[in-house]
Amino acid sequence: MDKASLYPWVKTFHLVFVIAWMATVFYLPRILVNLAETQGQADVQLRLVLMGRKLYRFGHNMFGIAMILGVVLWLYFGIAGGWLHAKLTLVVLMLAHFIIAGRWLKGVEKGRPLPSSFKLRVFNEAPVFLLIAVVWLVLAKPF
Repeated sequence: MDKASLYPWVKTFHLVFVIAWMATVFYLPRILVNLAETQGQADVQLRLVLMGRKLYRFGHNMFGIAMILGVVLWLYFGIAGGWLHAKLTLVVLMLAHFIIAGRWLKGVEKGRPLPSSFKLRVFNEAPVFLLIAVVWLVLAKPF
């Protein structure tokens, strides 16, 4: 398979794994909101923690595969530009958001309190704005 016919496949799989990771970025904080709102319901809390743990692990795997494919796009296919640096900065912010959510989940397992459900709801919405900026940068390539 030549480089030109391989490119759409690599990009397609990169996008699929990014979408899978973004699902975890959006859903893990929602699990934290539910954990904050179900205090005193041990069976529900155990189920939510289990779901969160599995989702967090899945998200890490999806991010890893998306990152590897992104590196292939960058190094093998020569995707470059200032827009890419800006995009990667926003992706690092989303990854930090995801890791913070994972640490809060691990804290729940150790008996640590979560922020209020309101603060968690606000935290849950932050990646939407980052994603809008990432998509715009990828499509517009402004610099």
